[in-house]
Amino acid sequence: MSTYADRLSALRAQLAAQKLDGFVVPLTDEHMSEYVGDYAKRLEWLTGFKGSAGAAVVLPEQAAIFVDGRYTLQVRAQVSGDDWAYMGVPQTSIAEWLRENAKAGGRIGYDPWLHTRDWVAAARAALNAKGIELVPVSANPVDAVWDDQPVRSEARIAVQDTLLAGRSSADKRAEIADWLTREGLDATVMTALDSIAWTFNVRGTDVTHTPVGLAFAILNADATADLFIAPDKIDDAVRGHLGNGVRLHDRTEFAAALSDLAGKRVAADPERAVAAVFDALEKGGAKLVTVRDPAVLAKAIKNHAEQAGSRSAHARDGAALSRYLHWVSVEAPKGQLTEISASDRLEQFRRGSGKLLDLSFDTISGAGPHGAIMHYKADATTDRRIDPSSVYLCDSGGQYADGTTDVTRTIWVGPGEAPAEVRDRFTRVLKGHIALATAVFPEGTRGSQLDGFARQFLWAAGLDYAHGTGHGVGAFLAVHEGPQRIAKPGGGQAGTEEPLRAGMFLSNEPGYYKPDGYGIRIENLVLVEERRFPDGDMNMLGFETLTFAPIDRNMMDVGLLTQPERAWVDDYHAQVLAIVGPQLDGDAAVWLNEVCAPL
Repeated sequence: MSTYADRLSALRAQLAAQKLDGFVVPLTDEHMSEYVGDYAKRLEWLTGFKGSAGAAVVLPEQAAIFVDGRYTLQVRAQVSGDDWAYMGVPQTSIAEWLRENAKAGGRIGYDPWLHTRDWVAAARAALNAKGIELVPVSANPVDAVWDDQPVRSEARIAVQDTLLAGRSSADKRAEIADWLTREGLDATVMTALDSIAWTFNVRGTDVTHTPVGLAFAILNADATADLFIAPDKIDDAVRGHLGNGVRLHDRTEFAAALSDLAGKRVAADPERAVAAVFDALEKGGAKLVTVRDPAVLAKAIKNHAEQAGSRSAHARDGAALSRYLHWVSVEAPKGQLTEISASDRLEQFRRGSGKLLDLSFDTISGAGPHGAIMHYKADATTDRRIDPSSVYLCDSGGQYADGTTDVTRTIWVGPGEAPAEVRDRFTRVLKGHIALATAVFPEGTRGSQLDGFARQFLWAAGLDYAHGTGHGVGAFLAVHEGPQRIAKPGGGQAGTEEPLRAGMFLSNEPGYYKPDGYGIRIENLVLVEERRFPDGDMNMLGFETLTFAPIDRNMMDVGLLTQPERAWVDDYHAQVLAIVGPQLDGDAAVWLNEVCAPL
């Protein structure tokens, strides 16, 4: 269909054919993934919105798209206001909007393979008060009108070497079996793709930038497992790796297998398993226990092999980024670079190591006002020239077999220092970054308790930013990984109340965004580590910084930095020289020594 308006019209006709008065279109898949395969990008196909979080509701005469603060600018640039009302979350919700706008007695459809059971229950309760019925559909109406919908990936999965994983798959499955036995459970259903990849020590290419394969699993108390995956995705190497303890089934047999668990005590994760999973288990007579997927926390606490791999990946990635920053310092002032040509060159630098397997997300290459769009992605229609005497924000990362990286640098393009306002904002962001990087806190501290460390200097000037300060990161897995998160409490985002534990990876990424002006973000990844004090009486934690690439001195107002903060910058740049310096040569090496010189 030629336009998004045509697609919306076709969907409305399909809803009428299915006797529905509305339909909810989330941006997720059957695994509640953040990033999804092309076949599951229903929201993008319908609306044009290319962000990584959002949902839409379609009624016969009205339609609305729901996004959080990260996408306030982006949604207006990508989605027609003539056809869609822009709604912010958590200020409102889909259920609240439907209650106000759907007709009394109407039938609102939802796909039970794309929503959690808790969402369905809350939405149904909210709508029942107005006599609106929430109806599960057996066939998604978007799929019915999406004529050229991509098929699911048929790529094979591969073994993740135990030397990189740090533990064998058999050991992980045995630990899960021990947990099941202790809890008096017979089995647990595993649907999150990164949990399956971690548990079985496999990786795939079914989701862009996230090395996972489309599969479901049931793990049993006897340490055996049933893996549901398309047969052509398994080769002899993977089959031998999995061994006799893993029974293989076609992915299409998963729903029926859930119905065969009658009488068994079965665990399922209410945050990660969709409503259809719970429906099948209940109808099949299983005794349901709702509990978090046992791989989630184990996966988040990285072992020594995963920590060592991440350090290696970051050293390699930091060299590529430093080469890029040197190249930008030479080329951007000439006025010929664009957002896309710049990000393409950065990918080339990363691929130059010979070890890059994928980017970890679509590079955010934001020139001038585009930097203020937090999750901006340049395309042919928006590609902007990187003007001399402007701010350029680049948020990027790589997927390597030994680790996942995510780093943001904001630089001043052109001669001299940035303007006073820009330097003030950048330095306040830097001060917050340093405050979090140097924080020492007791065991049991939650991400919500640390968030203010990074915001305090912006708050002091009446400023803030509308995204979290830190997200968990996987080990050659998802660049956004739970359960840990550093953010303001509440706001509908999970993870802020998860206690931080030694071994967790997180980002440290405060920012500032001036609409139609510029964006600033400074992001490194960090590792939660134990901190010991000879005279202390508490177990304490702190952060080891993993990311090493220079921070732009021309953006700093050094006068706003305290002596300890200046010392942190100097020490950080000394580490950049020690880790990245030996990997550079020629003009890039000379440049690195200059930009990493003591303040």
